[in-house]
Amino acid sequence: MKILFEQDILQENAHQAELNKSAFGDTLVINIIGSPGCGKTTLLEKTIDALAGELNIGIIEGDIYTAKDADRISHHQVPVIQCNTAGGCHLSAEIIAKATAELNAGALDILIIENVGNLVCPAEFDLGEDHKVAVLSVVEGDDKPAKYPLLFQEAGMIIINKCDFLELTNFNMDSAIADLRGLNENAPIIQMAAYKDDGLEPWFQWLRDEVKSKRNRADA
Repeated sequence: MKILFEQDILQENAHQAELNKSAFGDTLVINIIGSPGCGKTTLLEKTIDALAGELNIGIIEGDIYTAKDADRISHHQVPVIQCNTAGGCHLSAEIIAKATAELNAGALDILIIENVGNLVCPAEFDLGEDHKVAVLSVVEGDDKPAKYPLLFQEAGMIIINKCDFLELTNFNMDSAIADLRGLNENAPIIQMAAYKDDGLEPWFQWLRDEVKSKRNRADA
């Protein structure tokens, strides 16, 4: 019965995700997923600072408790909604539907969702996004893609962050990239140190290109 119950939850979520996708229109929706402390919020702050002058950006922050990340984002003068799961390990499509109604997501160029810090559960739940973005920091170890493959298989973009710490760890970049390519042949892989503004431009350009691509598809 437990397995059937879990399947029902996933089916209900998938249905709501399709409704979300339709409601988003030509707004590019990005679902950022990674472990706690991998640098997701810092990446968002740098992205807003670089692109808010040319694109309308909205943020949904997912956490189990507190509004600490939304408080950080609010200083950057973009609309942000904090979603707390009160113990849940991931955001759901239903939560996103409620949050996007508050944000007026259709008026945005990009909606970025920072999911709850977790490599497992968030990867299983479609939110109606255009792309999942996997963030892996070198301090977590190069074995994480092989241990938690689903996220990296489904990602439209993979970011290896905190590369400024590379020499202080035993992270093997060649091994990590080989595992990633074994799971996902097509997703771009960007190495960066977001906190130090190193290696961010390919990420910014990918977002610009994806915004244009979605608009072109909507106009076709």
